[in-house]
Amino acid sequence: VFGTMAALALAAVLAAFFNAAASFTALQGNEEVSFLVQLIGERANLQGILLAATVFGALGVLDDVTVTQAATVGELHTADPRTPRGDVIASAMRVGRSHIAATVNTLVLAYLGAGLPLFLLFALSGQGPLLVVNGELLAVEVIRALVGSIGIVAAVPLTTLVAGLLIVPRRPAAA
Repeated sequence: VFGTMAALALAAVLAAFFNAAASFTALQGNEEVSFLVQLIGERANLQGILLAATVFGALGVLDDVTVTQAATVGELHTADPRTPRGDVIASAMRVGRSHIAATVNTLVLAYLGAGLPLFLLFALSGQGPLLVVNGELLAVEVIRALVGSIGIVAAVPLTTLVAGLLIVPRRPAAA
């Protein structure tokens, strides 16, 4: 929980920063939001809703990574309770690096799959690549992918360290 919350807070801060720095419109290229505007008008903070969508998107992946890392620390400690805390944390980090690689690949492929119609639209529109890359529709998705990936990369060491401190005693068990 501590690792998830810390990584989620980082993802939320980064999402807010990048969204503000990019100066996106209130719709952020999201047509569903245009329907919300028709229903609720200006009563809701649309940018806050879209920021929450980015954070919720990251939460599912962060939860997977942090639960797995905490379980890895627990299993390593259970397998040999005499292993010093530092060694358990180092071993769990090696597992975590593999998990980061697999999860980031999954995240990129999920965004690609969800955005495939958008990519086809850009490919068939005849617009130049620089115009497409600088468009809000693509920039929003790039920021979401970056925020999620940075959150994952931060979640592994944070969770591994916290789990190591909470699960593995300071001194290994006697032989």
